[in-house]
Amino acid sequence: MGKEFFPDKTPISNWFFDIPQTKLENLGKQYLITDFGIVDDGKVYTDKFQSLIDTVSENGGGVIVVPEGTYITGVLYLKSRVNLYISENGILKGSDDISDYPVCTTRIEGETCTYFPALINADNAHDIKICGKGTIDGNGFKSWKAFWIRRSWNPNCTNKDEQRPRLIYISNSSNVVLSGLKLQNSHFWTNHFYKCKYIKVIDCYIYSPVTPVGAPSTDAIDIDACTDMLIKGCYFHVNDDAIALKGGKGPYADENADNGENERILIEDCEYGFCHSCLTCGSESIHNRNVLLRNIKVESAHHLLWLKMRPDTPQHYEYITIENATGRVNEFMNINPWKQFFDLKGRKDIPLSFADNITIKNCDIECNTYLNVKADETQYRLSEFILENLIINTEDDNYPEAVIDNLSVINVAINKIN
Repeated sequence: MGKEFFPDKTPISNWFFDIPQTKLENLGKQYLITDFGIVDDGKVYTDKFQSLIDTVSENGGGVIVVPEGTYITGVLYLKSRVNLYISENGILKGSDDISDYPVCTTRIEGETCTYFPALINADNAHDIKICGKGTIDGNGFKSWKAFWIRRSWNPNCTNKDEQRPRLIYISNSSNVVLSGLKLQNSHFWTNHFYKCKYIKVIDCYIYSPVTPVGAPSTDAIDIDACTDMLIKGCYFHVNDDAIALKGGKGPYADENADNGENERILIEDCEYGFCHSCLTCGSESIHNRNVLLRNIKVESAHHLLWLKMRPDTPQHYEYITIENATGRVNEFMNINPWKQFFDLKGRKDIPLSFADNITIKNCDIECNTYLNVKADETQYRLSEFILENLIINTEDDNYPEAVIDNLSVINVAINKIN
């Protein structure tokens, strides 16, 4: 294989092409949960699950095995070298009783705050594999209904008003692999990685319903101030963004040590059912660099690329490339001011943001709108975009040449459809 590069010509290291072994026999000493009093009887076994995790950790590591059947738990905290294997036809199911998720200090929506933990958590850990051919099910139906009921009488209801747990939250950790699993029905965000490095999500099926009860804000993967991350061979069907790059928000977010940039993110060979966006920068994000999304198929998404430009947060989105995408989206690219929960917190000026060195190439896309891009020189500057080798079948072929400085358009065929 010839050398490959991120968008700014930084070489893609061999780590990104090393697919880890996640067969059960390679994961260390096995601990079958049914040998430790955890059974398929509809009861919640949080304490026994956590005690087993602690035992495996104290013994130097190994793998906790969930066999065929459905096993229910509340919040769990994994530790270094403690792997979790869900067997085929095995389901690790989250409790739908919110009291099984005691609140804690955690990271949510670009801030460190008091909130519910995830079903599965790990902090300051390393060398963890969560894998198998089974399912981790958040069991979020009741909380989805509660959210929409609250929205019916409070249209401004936020995720902090109707709090609920994520499915998986990994923070301050390294060398973590998620592989082969069905990750579904999260109450809130499905997978959230914060201040992590060397993370791989491979061949996972990530799902939340759109109907008959939509699962609100169930992003498939939220990447929050992380470096060196591979997402490969996954399927996404969620009622929000598939991949969202986060990292912090607020008028001085770039000065807050809790926040950070996302860098060296490779997303490849994935398929998208429904989602709001295949790749989103925002809505809480300060710096994203060297992001490569390639070789994807899209059945139905609102956006292929969505850059949310917050007027209350300094942002820089740079060296982002999308290539070899096919399928159907509503909008090929969306760049607009994003004012959800806008708050300058006393700052008098609007911090200036930038998006530059953005490339989309070798794509064949059907869409309603080609480029939904709005200029706002008081808030952000757009420059050095490349659109190359595109076949665009669109209802709206708008072409905002004056909006982006140094926009290069190379071999782009725009076919108007009714």
